[in-house]
Amino acid sequence: MFAFIIHVFVSLFAVTNPIGNVPIFLALTEGYQAEERTALARKAAILSFLILIAFLIFGEMIFRIFDINIHALRVAGGIFIFGIAYNLLNAKQSHVQSLHHEEHRESKEKEDISVTPLSIPIISGPGTIATVMSLSAGNRSLFHFGGMIAGIAAVLLLTFAAFHYSTLISNKLGQMEMNVITRLMGLILAVVAVGMIGTGLKGMFPIMAG
Repeated sequence: MFAFIIHVFVSLFAVTNPIGNVPIFLALTEGYQAEERTALARKAAILSFLILIAFLIFGEMIFRIFDINIHALRVAGGIFIFGIAYNLLNAKQSHVQSLHHEEHRESKEKEDISVTPLSIPIISGPGTIATVMSLSAGNRSLFHFGGMIAGIAAVLLLTFAAFHYSTLISNKLGQMEMNVITRLMGLILAVVAVGMIGTGLKGMFPIMAG
């Protein structure tokens, strides 16, 4: 159980990259008081938790409705996540987990940015959702479900903590240190993605399993 929670935690922590998102959070909340930043971070974390749990619960139903093969999902999700990992390895924000220029401009004009862009796409973006659905595919046991919830909750608590202490983190870590952390997250995520692809290919082509 503990090993599975760690696997879920590491996979989701790498794709959400809370430390790497600190500069984005600070840019979006420029001029905000510390209490306002904390309130936004808390609301965004709670909303992200609800979004990810919804996909965890109803993921299998989505598979059936759209006739999605679990193994094909793992391969597709792995390729998708590897693309995010590649950008992180080059110390770049992934396009699917970050804001375009126009989105950034619009977000500055909104009073409440906790739903978008903080929850979607920064925290619970396509990459995070794909990871949750891939990790939960094909196993609906209580043990598996509990491990997923624990892993998701742990990552979002750390995300909230990173945003809550964003000013301190930004002051302590320079751009070089942020890039090192981002590249490390990319490496971990690449390994997770390759594992997903391998598992999916073995399911689609049993002869590969030996």
